[in-house]
Formats: sequence, structure tokens, C-alpha cells
Amino acid sequence: MRRHYATIKDIAYALSISVSTVSRALRDTHDVNADTRKMVLEMAAKLNYKPNFNATGLVKNSTHNLAVILPAITNYYFSTVFTGIQEVAYSNGYNLILYVTNDDAAREENIVRNLSFSSLDGLLVSVSSKADASHYFQEIIDDGVPVVFFDRVVENIRTSKVMQDDYNGAYEATVHLIRNGYRKIAHITGPAGLTLTEARLQGYLDALQRHKLAVRKKWIIHSGFSQQCGEEDARQLWKLNDKPDAVFAVNDRKGIGAIISFKQLAVQVGKEIGIIGFTNDPMSSIISPSLSTIAEPAFEIGQRSCQLLLNHIRKKHFIPEEVILPGRLIVRESSRRS
Repeated sequence: MRRHYATIKDIAYALSISVSTVSRALRDTHDVNADTRKMVLEMAAKLNYKPNFNATGLVKNSTHNLAVILPAITNYYFSTVFTGIQEVAYSNGYNLILYVTNDDAAREENIVRNLSFSSLDGLLVSVSSKADASHYFQEIIDDGVPVVFFDRVVENIRTSKVMQDDYNGAYEATVHLIRNGYRKIAHITGPAGLTLTEARLQGYLDALQRHKLAVRKKWIIHSGFSQQCGEEDARQLWKLNDKPDAVFAVNDRKGIGAIISFKQLAVQVGKEIGIIGFTNDPMSSIISPSLSTIAEPAFEIGQRSCQLLLNHIRKKHFIPEEVILPGRLIVRESSRRS
């Protein structure tokens, strides 16, 4: 049989006080004295009382449930972001409901359109690669549902957003390759149109322009974010007559894919072709040669995103904020020519 959990009525009966007094004591209202509150809390602990957020939600219009929509959960970055979200949510008494799109735009839209917003206080979202997500997210924001985007954001929606500094991280990655003697630098990037993709592409282009280096359209390849895409992109680059001598990958998974392909092609990574990624996935230090990268503050992105969402929930007219967190260059073997 299911275990019986104590209710406010049980506490009131045990202490011979009114239900309303117990309720006010648990909410720590000003009209309950300290001794009564202490007595109520001790009895609540003794009886294993747990607050019923579904019931209180009917009164307070709050469920203490947050939804999180991610493109993936199996890779290091998103699992770390989710851990940061968890820390803030749980410490504030909120439950999380996780939805994973597998980077599928149609699945993302289906998830959003079928969410039960009567049982959610807000939504944290990193959009899928190919989603034209503005219309269905705008609809739920217009209906009063607090939404915070992180990492992969919808540019033209006015709500809070938390991102790593994609532009400056990409600029620094490209300049690092230039300073290490590479001059023909390619960029294997994500799907066109994503804010993240465009910012990293622009950082790469501006670094080349500032150092008066050539930009070749054939050296810029848009594809997915997976390791397999990185492997395919690297092979495509190596088929060109005018081959690059370095690659800036939009993330570590693509950078690792490029290392794998170049090793299969008997190209010496570092000496013949430099490679740098973006994330600092643990695999980047394990693969041989190890992958230079821009470390993203994934855990902090999760924390800040969740805290911003709670701020939206608690303050009806909260002004949206855009938070941009800096990355950090980590130099490893893949970008050393010696």
C-alpha cells in the first residue's frame, strides 16, 4: 500500500491547534509567534510532513515545477548545464521536468505545444539546431509563461538569455592558431542561422580580417554539431586543391571528429594541420593528440539560467536580462606545430 504522508490537518490535530494556525506557521507569516512556529515545525518533522505543491499551487498560482528543454543530454556540455540548473532549482524547492529533443525541430515544437502549462511555473530552453522556434515560444511568452533561453537562443524574442561569449571565444581561438604560425584557417561550424553559429563564425572572420589573412568560402562548412559531422567536414576540406593548414571547430565534438579523420588520412595533427575546438569536453584531453579548446562555463550557465527564471517567476514585471559569460583558452597538442 502507498505510504500515508501527514497533512496540515494531522499536525493541527496532534497539537490541538487550528489548521489555519498550522498553515500560517509553515508559511512563517508575521502573526504567528516564534514558539508556535517552532512547535509546528517540530511536529511536521516528526510526522514526516511534506508540502503538497499541487494543492498550494491552486491558491498561489504556483506549482514548483520547471520544464527544461535540451537538444541532448548525453554530451558533456548539456549534462553539465543541467547539473547547474538542478543545483539552483532544488535549493529553491523546485522540481524539474526534462524534455530532450534530440536536436529535432519538429519534436521540439511538438513538446512545446503539448506542455501542460497549468502544472508548470516556467520554462528553460536551449533550442534545436534547425528550429524556426520564434513563433511557438513567442506564443507561450505572450500567454504569460516565463521562459529563459540558454546557449542556443532565439535572437528575436525579448526574454532573458544566458550565453557563453561565442564571438570573443571564436576570435581568441582563431588568433591562437594565427600566433602559432597557421595561415590558412578553415571553420567547420554548425547550422546557419543559429545565434551561436553566427557569433562564432563572425569571431573567426574578424580575426582573419584583422590579421589580413584570406577567407575562402570553401573553407567554411556548415553542418551539424556531432563528431560524425566533424569527421565528414574534415574529409571534405582535405579533398580541396587549396587545403587549409588549420581548423577552428565550432565545438569539441566536431574538433575530435576532425582529429580522427586526419589521423585516418595520415595527416599529422599539429605539425601539418592545427585544430582547436570550443567547449572543453573531457574527451578533448583524452584523445591523442589532445585538443586545444575554448572552455565554456557550462555549470555556471545552468545556474544563472535557472536563477533568472526564478526571478521572472517571482516578479511579475521582471525586465529581461542578457547574460554573457566569458570562456577560457586551453592550449593542448592539436595546435602546436613543434
